[in-house]
Amino acid sequence: MTDLEYMKIALVEAEKAFKKNEAPIGAVVVLNDKIIGCGYNQRETLSDPTAHAEMIAIREAAKYLGSWRLIDVEMFVTVEPCPMCAGAIYQARIKRLVYGADDPKAGAAGTLMNILQDKRLNHQTEVTGGVCEKESREILAMFFKKLR
Repeated sequence: MTDLEYMKIALVEAEKAFKKNEAPIGAVVVLNDKIIGCGYNQRETLSDPTAHAEMIAIREAAKYLGSWRLIDVEMFVTVEPCPMCAGAIYQARIKRLVYGADDPKAGAAGTLMNILQDKRLNHQTEVTGGVCEKESREILAMFFKKLR
């Protein structure tokens, strides 16, 4: 499958969050063209500040592999990861991140800061942004409009 196809699946995850009145962000973790983890934001539902889409998908993938090392894994997420999620991506040794919309307020994959490609760290993640950017922004805009 292509980056675009995996991002469409991440957008389906974001829709699940939207329907539960959660910030509509979705994530998919892939190894060798097989989805091994999916997640969507569930902070409100679980009363858990760490229940971001990326964290849930990483936990699911780690459980599937039986290891915290997600080497050769790719992650697709609808919005640029925050510092916490970028830290988890770094800690998991994820090979590649593909995301949709930049996050100018909290993006830690190049917009506000770049944890994932900091040469001072012992692992860097390849980053591709802007895949399904329009769709990712639209669902966020609908969510925040609904809140007001």
